[in-house]
Amino acid sequence: MSDAITIDRRFRGPPESGNGGYVCGRLAAFIDGAAEITLRKPPPLGRPLDAARHDGGVALLDGETVIAEGVAAALDLEVPEAVSPADAAEASSSYPGHQKHIFPHCFVCGPRRGPGDGLRIFPGWVAGRKLVAAPWTPDPSLVGEDGAVRPEFVWASLDCPGAWAMFDEKGFERAVVLGRLAARLLAPVRPDEACVAIGWPLGEEGRKLYAGTALYGDGGALKAFARATWVRIA
Repeated sequence: MSDAITIDRRFRGPPESGNGGYVCGRLAAFIDGAAEITLRKPPPLGRPLDAARHDGGVALLDGETVIAEGVAAALDLEVPEAVSPADAAEASSSYPGHQKHIFPHCFVCGPRRGPGDGLRIFPGWVAGRKLVAAPWTPDPSLVGEDGAVRPEFVWASLDCPGAWAMFDEKGFERAVVLGRLAARLLAPVRPDEACVAIGWPLGEEGRKLYAGTALYGDGGALKAFARATWVRIA
């Protein structure tokens, strides 16, 4: 049994492929509870892809090519304490992506995406803490029929902060792409809610980089968290 998914160009990360977090969130919709999505190929834009459900998970297919695979996950992660909106705004003011960005039109963290188009999550290092943070107020265009931000956009918000947490204040020295994202959504996110997205490093092994991310809502309430694997590509 399969369903069609089309990744609109608005939701790109690299110029010609879908933002990893967004694509993971679209595929996670076919799995109950926490999910782990592995990206096998760059998700193509603008054409129907098949989400094929099978025992134990779901695969995203472009013809015979496996683009991504998803399974249920038991995600256990120690999440740092919340960052205040004021501290997140201060950290975001030093976002290195404003000076140098490999994918400046990324749906999540691209500085060339305007308000109401991209998420414009711009993480910078928080003073005195080994993590990056950025404020985020979800645009009303991201809301589903239930009045909450659609899950795929919450997944997207958990994507790029993890990458920026793997680099110092100078930003990317080598290009990285998302290879795997496991996420657990805990509570709905409201449009216009004053959120804070954070990311922190979990280590590295060869070309693989590991990071945690989390999204907090009003009053520091934990809304979602994730564990990501990033892969150096250059």
